[in-house]
Amino acid sequence: MDFFGIIFGTIGSIFGYVLWFFYSIFKSYGIAIILFTIVVKIVLFPLSIRQQKSMAKSARLSKKQQELRQKYANDTKKMNEEIQKLYDKEGGMQSMGCSSMFIPLLILMGVYYAVASPLTNTLHMNKEVVTNALNHLTVMPGIGNQFTTVYGQLEIVSIARMPDGGLFLNDFFSSADVTNIVAYAKSFDFLGLDLLGKPSDGLSALWLIPILCLVTSLAAQLITMKIQGTLKQQQGCMIGMLLFTPLFSAYIAFSVPAAVGMYWIMSTLTSFIQTLILQNFYSLNHMTAKQEAQRVELLRIQEKNVPYSYNPKKRNITELNKTNNGKSVNKQENNKKNKKKK
Repeated sequence: MDFFGIIFGTIGSIFGYVLWFFYSIFKSYGIAIILFTIVVKIVLFPLSIRQQKSMAKSARLSKKQQELRQKYANDTKKMNEEIQKLYDKEGGMQSMGCSSMFIPLLILMGVYYAVASPLTNTLHMNKEVVTNALNHLTVMPGIGNQFTTVYGQLEIVSIARMPDGGLFLNDFFSSADVTNIVAYAKSFDFLGLDLLGKPSDGLSALWLIPILCLVTSLAAQLITMKIQGTLKQQQGCMIGMLLFTPLFSAYIAFSVPAAVGMYWIMSTLTSFIQTLILQNFYSLNHMTAKQEAQRVELLRIQEKNVPYSYNPKKRNITELNKTNNGKSVNKQENNKKNKKKK
């Protein structure tokens, strides 16, 4: 197994404990996936808020930077000086770096491994035993091809649902492991759907999974762009890219076990709800206005703490005395001139 496979597999094993926790309570793999997806989004929510705040600050500084570029378009040196002053004054354009993309990717792949490899990552069975069973099953005539894919463990769980599936698996697993696999396999029936089956196996109710993947992904993108005001900006190839992701997710959901497709549907829905919350409380306009207000208040406090010697009352008295003295001098000079004339 390569480096990334080990990392994702380890995270998948950790997430598997969460899936097992919900499964042990509700005895339903469908409910376990729903609750698990919600928990993951809640855990990642602070990261999303931080990313939104970083985007707001970058947007505000970008706007001011653009204004400086226009103002000093003919003086590059002055423009760079003013931009540097802007960064020094407001802390620069901080970003979250690669963590904003890498951490969610780790989470996504960890969840994928937890769902696609239930024996080792959810039931936490011995890896050598599971690998040995898969190696034997891959060479069995008639069914070997089913176990050569990454969903071989799901295929084993599917066998456990057959009338004599438990007896068949006794050749590869201990009686205790077989009992756990058989009980676990029964939990994959959810709302009349067999989450172990693949929509590509034939026309069935499982076709709802890729259809929902397509609809939820496309609707979430369109509504999000409309809320953010970027929908009208999509033209030409951008519209094609907008359609590519939902179509691709629907294609994958059509080819993989329904349990994986169901996770993608729930992930899309929870991500959309998270986006709505962020737009209501942490939108770019809201965060920009809040950060600007905080900056102005900080400057006001700093100015208030600076010693200030100006005293308007004292100044008025001094000026009045100067004025009166000036009038007195002028009056004396006028009296002298009048006496000389006489």
